[in-house]
Formats: sequence, C-alpha cells, structure tokens
Amino acid sequence: MFENDNNSIKKAQNGDKFELERLIRDNSGLIWSIVKRFSGRGFELEDLYQIGCVGFIKSIKRFDTSFDVKLSTYTVPYILGEIKRYIRDDGTIKISRSIKELQVKIKMMQKEYQDKYKKEITIEELSKELKISKEDIAIALEANKPIESIDGIYQSEKGEKGISLIEKVSINENEEEKITTKIAIRELINELPIKDKQIILLRYYKEKTQTEVAKILGISQVQVSRTERKILDKMKLKLGVV
Repeated sequence: MFENDNNSIKKAQNGDKFELERLIRDNSGLIWSIVKRFSGRGFELEDLYQIGCVGFIKSIKRFDTSFDVKLSTYTVPYILGEIKRYIRDDGTIKISRSIKELQVKIKMMQKEYQDKYKKEITIEELSKELKISKEDIAIALEANKPIESIDGIYQSEKGEKGISLIEKVSINENEEEKITTKIAIRELINELPIKDKQIILLRYYKEKTQTEVAKILGISQVQVSRTERKILDKMKLKLGVV
C-alpha cells in the first residue's frame, strides 16, 4: 500500500479546515511544480497557484482512502484540469515563440526523415539531431494537442471493433471507481520502460495496429503482441484485476 495520511484526509473530507490547510501546505511543492509548467504564457503564477489549490481541494473531497493509489497521483489531474479550465475560460493558452520555432524545425525534420526512410522519426533521434533535450521536444510536440484520454481506442488486427485501454485492464463498473482507475493507469504508463511505453501509446493512443507498431519500432509483429500482452497482464496485477 502507498503511504497516504488517510487520517488527515478523512478529517479534511469531514470539514476540518485545519487539516485541509495542512494538506495544502504539505503538497504545495506538487501544486507549484504543475503551475510552473504554464510559466511564460501570460498568466500570473500566483493566480494559477490559487486555482491549482482549488483543484487540489476538489481532489481531496473525492479521494477514496481505500484505493491503492498515491494521493499525489490522484490530485494531479484535478490540479491540471482546474488550471486549464481557468486558462481556457480566460483565453487561449499562449505558446512561446521559441516553442513555435521548435515546432517548425521538428515538422521539417519529420517530413525529411519520413521521405528518406519511409518511417517516423523517434523523439530520441529528434533530440540528437536538433541537440535539444527529449523533454523540450515532447513539450513542443504536445503544445497544440488536446490531452489524450485513457479511453483511447486501439485498432483491431482483424478489423474488429476497437477496445479502450481501460476496458482491457479494468472491470470496474462504478463510475467513480472507473475515474480513479484511469488515474492509476496513467501512473502505471508513466512508470513503464521507454520501449513498453511506446508500444502502449502507439497502440492505444495513436491507434496503430500491431503490424504498424512493429514497423515503427523495428521489431516483429509477434514481439509486439507478446510484449503488449505482458504489459497488460502486469497492469492488471498491479490494479488488482483478476
């Protein structure tokens, strides 16, 4: 089990303002780490911090202390969601000129690489060629994209109806449990080795078939199939799904 201060959480859920304020103080570093992702976009960070605290408080009220998930893992989507809602309502998120310039370079390199090698260039290769960190490459690639959902559908190899990742690893029917499971799945994906993460993201978020994934990663379709099955089995085990 993860070590959460469940006693304090339950008190806060029951209206104890002192415990709620203590939880906010104890997690202020986490809130600030998320707020800083939005620096340079025309918003006061102090204002975003206050908005992030609102999201944190909402997560506390909905947190199930019996679920085997870190409080910090559970709260992140709430904090992010509240900040993004505020930014959306206040105006379009501003993307810095440096990120826009990087996006242009990436698109040019992606096209050149595709034309030359007939396959997609990886983040690692982009990082090496542009001499820019993989993190900065990822930020530029994702800057204009909507947040991907755990409900992403993968394509069946046999033309069958696609199945979402959460349907593959969870049997929860309760909506609240389903939401919590989604968050836990997101955390599990983040903990995967790079190659395993690529397979899951390509299959369930980019909607690639196993054959397409095999070509992109330079391995066989059988290897993709076996690896995908092992990953899903491990995720089920960690989620306690039988």
